[in-house]
Amino acid sequence: MTAATPGASAATVRIKVWDIPTRLFHWLLAASFAGAWLTAESERWRDVHLLLGYTVAGLIAFRLVWGLIGTRYARFSSFLFPPGRLAAYLKSLFRGSPEHFVGHNPAGALAIFLLLGLGLAVVASGFAAWQEIGGEWAEELHEGAAAAMLAVVAVHVVGVAVSSVLHRENLLRAMVTGSKSGPAAEGIGSTRPGIGAMLVIAAIALWGAGRAGWLGIAETPASAAAAEQDADD
Repeated sequence: MTAATPGASAATVRIKVWDIPTRLFHWLLAASFAGAWLTAESERWRDVHLLLGYTVAGLIAFRLVWGLIGTRYARFSSFLFPPGRLAAYLKSLFRGSPEHFVGHNPAGALAIFLLLGLGLAVVASGFAAWQEIGGEWAEELHEGAAAAMLAVVAVHVVGVAVSSVLHRENLLRAMVTGSKSGPAAEGIGSTRPGIGAMLVIAAIALWGAGRAGWLGIAETPASAAAAEQDADD
């Protein structure tokens, strides 16, 4: 587990913390979930919604594996905090002098685990509803899990903004550049660009397979009629 430091100091430098696969996962998951939410109620965009669901499932599967074999701060072992550590971190936030973590802080770690768990519930219940397994409970679970996931995302975004101000460090930018402040010896050795390229290729291949009909996603008469109605409008 990554040790906390009292805060950024003159001894800290810009180091690489987030590898490329972790950053790509973050932004691809955000885009896929947003797209799935926006297309959830549209029959015209049903196929896109299903493809986005497949994408979320694939991304979560990747992250579960990467959490075991990835770089230092991508591994789950680096941000498995006990409840007491989370409480202490939240107290430090309210005092205005939060502990500094090179990797995920306890609040961010909790958000990640919640998003992964809720994401699995969303895709599993969505697949069941699509296959007409479980009846209305599958649809209700799908909608409820998606709403809960959206709530966690909202809290996470607010938390990142607040933490960025209190830590005096742009945490959003860090997930773009991969760099944060920390001791030089704490940086990761490689950002794994090859694995990142493979992740992008896999996502493109998934969409190609979906559009080719290899994933069992086919236009229904209802979706075709809706598309024609939308075109007429």
